[in-house]
Amino acid sequence: MIRGNTCYMDPLDRYRAIVRHLIEDYASYMSSRGDIRTEAVIDREHDHCEVLEVGWDAGRRVHGSVIHIDIRDGKVWIEYNGTDARIGEELVAAGIPRNDIVLGFQPVELRPLTSYGVG
Repeated sequence: MIRGNTCYMDPLDRYRAIVRHLIEDYASYMSSRGDIRTEAVIDREHDHCEVLEVGWDAGRRVHGSVIHIDIRDGKVWIEYNGTDARIGEELVAAGIPRNDIVLGFQPVELRPLTSYGVG
């Protein structure tokens, strides 16, 4: 659930609030393996958001993106989803229209076959 009333916001500001909330929510989960922490990385100036895992697991260094979402040209680009969650569906449920969500991790030629925007 998105905090606050986003109904009367400018669409881009509403998208930013929804994406930030989603990233902060996923970053609040604790890793179930090793000494790993999750971090929300939110660059408000460039509309770049990620959930990172950082730490150690069984003597191996862990450092990488779990979720990466950017807002570009008025659209929400899911650049990477390393979870089992259906991030696109969560964004739709929060109020972002399907045609304003782009699965950036899909090749350009396959995007028209998804139920989301093409970019």
